[in-house]
Amino acid sequence: MSLTHRITEDMKQAMRDKAPARLSTIRLLLAAIKQREIDERIKLDDTQVLTVIEKLVKQRRESIVQFEKGGRADLVANEQAELELLLAYLPAQMSDAEIAPLVAAALAQTGAQAPADMGKVMALLKPQLAGRADMGKVSALVKSKLTN
Repeated sequence: MSLTHRITEDMKQAMRDKAPARLSTIRLLLAAIKQREIDERIKLDDTQVLTVIEKLVKQRRESIVQFEKGGRADLVANEQAELELLLAYLPAQMSDAEIAPLVAAALAQTGAQAPADMGKVMALLKPQLAGRADMGKVSALVKSKLTN
């Protein structure tokens, strides 16, 4: 079953369960997927859907930080609930110990020596780690390896 199909089935179940918050978040996700399909005139595969989900997760995390600074606990709770639902669609996240050997292999494969080579390394790692690791953390790890 494709990820998009699973999300659609979850939306139907949320309608049956009369869960408005869950339904709203799933509809938001499906709208983001559909928007990207229309913009790029393609049918998204699971990897591309994961990219859309990661983008929404990142937005939720940034919103939570801003709402906490503003003292809006009600909005923080709402964003947190949406974040948890979106995270359920992502595969299990890899630990730093699991990411390190992949980074080392990518550095060896690309022959990267300086921070200027970071783009080559990240281009190699991104398809391997899509949805399974925070690319910001991976980027920081690659940068630290290249600056040492």
